[in-house]
Amino acid sequence: MASAHTLVCVKQVKQEVPEEWDESMPLPGDIIEGFYNSESIDTIADEFFVPTKAKSELTSQLAKFSHVEVIWVKVRRGESTLKLQTRVVAERLSMLQRRYTIRAATDDRHVAILGDLTSDQCYELQELSRSLVNVEYRGYNKRGVKYDWKMKVGSYLPDQRCTIVSSILFMPLPGEKCTEATTSRCMAWFSAAVASGVPLVFVNIQTEQIVSSEKNNLIGKDMSWGRQQNYTTTTTTTVQIVQGIRLWFMPGAAEMLVDLIPQPGEARFGLDIKRTDEGLICIHSVTKGSAADRCGLGSLHEEAHASGRQLVMSRLEGKSLMPSHVSSAGLIHCCDHTEIKETLASAIDQMERVQLHLMAWSNHLLPITPKAVGATTVLRPPSGSCPPKTKE
Repeated sequence: MASAHTLVCVKQVKQEVPEEWDESMPLPGDIIEGFYNSESIDTIADEFFVPTKAKSELTSQLAKFSHVEVIWVKVRRGESTLKLQTRVVAERLSMLQRRYTIRAATDDRHVAILGDLTSDQCYELQELSRSLVNVEYRGYNKRGVKYDWKMKVGSYLPDQRCTIVSSILFMPLPGEKCTEATTSRCMAWFSAAVASGVPLVFVNIQTEQIVSSEKNNLIGKDMSWGRQQNYTTTTTTTVQIVQGIRLWFMPGAAEMLVDLIPQPGEARFGLDIKRTDEGLICIHSVTKGSAADRCGLGSLHEEAHASGRQLVMSRLEGKSLMPSHVSSAGLIHCCDHTEIKETLASAIDQMERVQLHLMAWSNHLLPITPKAVGATTVLRPPSGSCPPKTKE
């Protein structure tokens, strides 16, 4: 027999699609106060409902009405009392035992699981049901619509092979026991990059769980039966879980595409690059009259230098030049600028054009010759969001 402090309640329903629930169905948290086996609701007064006191008593009564087409239950939901049309359903527990409960008359999947719960437990479940069923919380009904992904990607990404947003993962150092310390290093890296003139735009920061495993060989002697046997080797695996910090950012307020097109007889594209302390690749100088100068990099470099900025390359031939992660030893894993130089040298040897993507602060700082394309143009933040200019 249930305690006097419990109520017969719907603990949960087996239908796992909350979007298809409605208020005419038994919902989690409904307190079942009584039942009646009439198909007509017009003539049912409250006194006709048989009161329920415990789950065991209710289920035994439901067994008597398993042949009835419709059974009405009176439930208390919040401050309201509702009369719901339901059907009795039997759940087979074993070959000889069945358990009877109710399901929604309009949905065979919506089967109620009953229990004896306290009033507080019932009200907690009612709050959950209210947030799932109430139109104010749920919003309008949803339906799937077709979307031309190929066309959108081709139209709104600067390069179809790459995403707009980049990220860098910071692993905790051996002495860092909390995420705050790792986060501090992460933000120090970001702030130092921006202060040096790199136009990074903050997007988000999050913790990331990293699972690493290491195999160890344990060697020992078998001393069983009082005699020394041969050495035995046992392999064990140590699993370690650490919390890293991932920083998401955009490469500038806009990402500009430029084409380096060599002319016959030219031995180089005419740009020198260097790597910043934060592992980013920037253009250090541009030779007058070169392919780099003809595509506008010379004027871009002069404009950036005059305003205390750096002209940073975000991608070369569609491949990202961004740092990827910082190891637990504090090393920044970034692109080898020597390999970048070799890529440019190989292209000039074959007289092939090369595409560069550059980071930009905002249009008013940069000439119009190279065009800013794709999503970064649309996602450009307000002009007031850029940090103030720094002096060299």
